[in-house]
Amino acid sequence: MYVPAQFAEPDLATLHALIRARPLATIVTLTADGLDANHIPMLLDAEASRLGTLRGHVARANPIWQRFRPEVETLLVFAGVDAYVSPSWYASKARDPRVVPTWNYEAVHVHGTLEIVDDADWLHAQLDALTTAHEAGFAEPWRMADAPADYTRKLISAIVGIEVVISRIVGKRKLSQNRSAADQDGVVTGLQALPDAAGCPMAARMLSTRR
Repeated sequence: MYVPAQFAEPDLATLHALIRARPLATIVTLTADGLDANHIPMLLDAEASRLGTLRGHVARANPIWQRFRPEVETLLVFAGVDAYVSPSWYASKARDPRVVPTWNYEAVHVHGTLEIVDDADWLHAQLDALTTAHEAGFAEPWRMADAPADYTRKLISAIVGIEVVISRIVGKRKLSQNRSAADQDGVVTGLQALPDAAGCPMAARMLSTRR
């Protein structure tokens, strides 16, 4: 990923927070037929290794766990909030019309060796941790124990675990840091004025990281 210095995010805790906020990973593996991409929610364990470990599962019918080349590192892409930025929002446009549209976004790229875990106890623990994490904000969170044990055992037999110990992590947060404070204010105002609050997540992200 191309990361100009002004858009680089080196803070590991921030990158971990972005992964937790947007846990659906695009997992890119190399196979004998070329590159393959799958979209899998991953759960981060920040304490399991120096940079963290990601765990998830795939359907046993998904060929990813049999066809990937284990000697080649896997790439996991986590996409954060994003938004189109109109040059009309820049305050500087009134003085100099040499401005163009752009796109603001956040992304985290994780590299590591993909490991396959075909173990029912491991999978049960992974599913329990995954659902606990994502049900935590609900008034009445669903738990693994709510489903009949024989039903969950049957479902677990149809999946395979995946784990990636992170060897390298790269973060990019393109939030108009290369523009003046007045231009950034204009972008925030423009985003907040979009219909259906479409740009509000990006506006909020920009406001939280203002220099």
